[in-house]
Amino acid sequence: MKVSDILRVKGNILITARPDETLATAVQIMSEKDLGSLVVMERGDLVGMLTFREVMKSLAENNCAIGDVLVSSAMDKSPITCTSETDMDDVRRLMLNNHARYMPVIENRVLMGVISFYDVAKAVVDGQDFENKMLKAYIRDWPDSDGKQEKEAPSL
Repeated sequence: MKVSDILRVKGNILITARPDETLATAVQIMSEKDLGSLVVMERGDLVGMLTFREVMKSLAENNCAIGDVLVSSAMDKSPITCTSETDMDDVRRLMLNNHARYMPVIENRVLMGVISFYDVAKAVVDGQDFENKMLKAYIRDWPDSDGKQEKEAPSL
């Protein structure tokens, strides 16, 4: 499974922030849109990632005041990224090794979307559910030693 499979299901709505916006504005957007992260873009380029982790850190550093703090001073300036062709196993390892809950997907310097650890976990569970159904159907239709398919015994 590739990252493109997740993006296809998620859709292509992208909500970003600018580095010169206040952190209060970014937090308001995150709250209104029920987002755990914002990709920070400047002149069409990815310049950072703002997640609740960075917001909490900024709150702790500024006595719980974020009104005048800029996104640029709170964001992760070098977030890990992937492409739409990155394999899901590689994404899981990257996210786990870097303690990243969100990962921007970049293709030729263009932001294609953001995948979350939730998206990855859901894709894995959905894939396993599908595989289990296919295996159960295969076992149920297993031919006997004469090459004939076994019929299920009627339930009493």
